[in-house]
Amino acid sequence: MSLDLAALLQESIRLDHSISEEKDIHLPREASIQNAYVALDVELAEVANNAEWFKVWKEKRGTKAVVGKTHRQTLLEEYVDALDFYLLVASKQTWSHLIVMDEAALKALSEKKPDKNLNQHYLVMKQQLFESHFNHRQEAFRHSWRLFLKMGLVDFGFSEDEIQAAYLEKNGINYDRQNSGY
Repeated sequence: MSLDLAALLQESIRLDHSISEEKDIHLPREASIQNAYVALDVELAEVANNAEWFKVWKEKRGTKAVVGKTHRQTLLEEYVDALDFYLLVASKQTWSHLIVMDEAALKALSEKKPDKNLNQHYLVMKQQLFESHFNHRQEAFRHSWRLFLKMGLVDFGFSEDEIQAAYLEKNGINYDRQNSGY
């Protein structure tokens, strides 16, 4: 198994439609897009909070974990939550073509060097994300998306298989949540 971004994009769209139908949610297009951006922003902050690279005051970084999971498993779960909202934003903006990457592009991205300054990496990723929203710039979204993928594959060291499997597992959990009145 490798990272099949087209399939994950379809899963994200399917889940969003399912939730909208089940919860009878009918937002105007712009409100729906804004909601997806805010959700993505929050999820990116949760990734940073769990990764803890910026917590220079903390003596034992990398120890934050959900009960029963390792720090790495917890971070991966937060990462795929953010990934899902990147997919959703792309779908709602009709920018799905910016998400899908072939094996060669993913390989090239995963062969980049780890970032020495994750604060800068993170801030640029968010700046580009907001640029894509406020100025409707597809290229800024693509740049933010690739910085996010690189962070997962290189800086956090997740394999394509781990990301794919964790995404599909979390997607199943999200369906279960909807079925149990979440």
